[in-house]
Amino acid sequence: SGAMAASPGALRRAGNEEFRRGQYGPAAELYSRALAQLEAAGEATAEERSVLLANRAACHLKDGACSLCVADCTSALELVPFGIKPLLRRAAAYEALERYSLAYVDYKTALQVDCSVQAAHDGVNRMTKALLEKDGVNWRQKLPPIPTVPISAQTRWSVPSAQCPGANTPPATAPQGERGGNTAAGMERARMLKEEGNEFVKKGNHKKAVEKYSESLKLNKECATYTNRALCYLTLKQYKEAAQDCTEALKLDPKNVKALYRRAQALKELKDYKSSIADIKSLLKIEPKNTAALRLLQELNRA
Repeated sequence: SGAMAASPGALRRAGNEEFRRGQYGPAAELYSRALAQLEAAGEATAEERSVLLANRAACHLKDGACSLCVADCTSALELVPFGIKPLLRRAAAYEALERYSLAYVDYKTALQVDCSVQAAHDGVNRMTKALLEKDGVNWRQKLPPIPTVPISAQTRWSVPSAQCPGANTPPATAPQGERGGNTAAGMERARMLKEEGNEFVKKGNHKKAVEKYSESLKLNKECATYTNRALCYLTLKQYKEAAQDCTEALKLDPKNVKALYRRAQALKELKDYKSSIADIKSLLKIEPKNTAALRLLQELNRA
C-alpha cells in the first residue's frame, strides 16, 4: 500500500488525527513509525524526534501507561531540554504513579519555562498538598534539586501549545485571561525585543535595555521581562521603578524568587526595611538555602 511510504511528517499528522479522535493506540503506532523512519534516515533533527516522543508520551498517558510516558518524556527532554509539553506530561505521569516529589520538580520547572501555564500552577498546588501530607512540614528538604532553566529556554509567547497534558481543546478556547488579544506574531516580537534587551544588559547598557524591555512589555506582560527591567532599574538607582516592576512580576507569578529578591533590594535602598525583610522571608519559604537572600537578610537585620 502507498501508506507505507508516507513521510515522517505525514505519519505524525495522521497520528495527531487519530489522537484527536481518541484512538491513542493507533496514534502511538503512527508516531513510532515516524520515529523509526527518522532514525533509519539518520538525519532526524532533535526537534522532530522530541515532538514525536512527546506526542507518543501523550498517548501513553491517556492509556494509563505512565512508566512508558515517563520514558518517552525523558528521551524528549534529553533531545530538547526544558520542552514544556514533555515536562507537563511527565509530571502528570509521575503524579499518577504517586511519585509526588518528582512531579513537583517537573511542574516547578515548567513554570520557570512559562509562568503562564495554569496546569503547572495547579500541579504545584496539588503536589504541595500531597507532599505535606506524606512528608510533613519539612517536605521540601526531601525534594530532589529543581533545575535552573536558562533564560534562553524561558518562553511565554507559545501559550496555546501549553494546553496539556494532551488536552483535546483547540488553542482558541484556551483561557487566555486578558491576554486574549496577543497574536503569535506579537508574542514573537515581544520575545525578540526582550532578547535585544538582554544583549544590552550583557554590554552594560542598562538605559537601552530598559527601552527594549519597555517595548516588549507593551506587547506581552511577561514575568521575566519585568524582573529583567527591575534589575536594570536597580543598576540605574531608580528604586521606585524597580520595586514597581517586581510587584507586576509577582502578580503574574506570586512565588517568583527573582522578583522577591529584587524588590527586597529596591525596598532596602528606599529604606523600607520592614517590607524588604517581609519579601526576603517570603523568598526563604520558597528557597530556604538561597545564599544571596540569607546575606541580604543579615544586612537588613543590621540596618
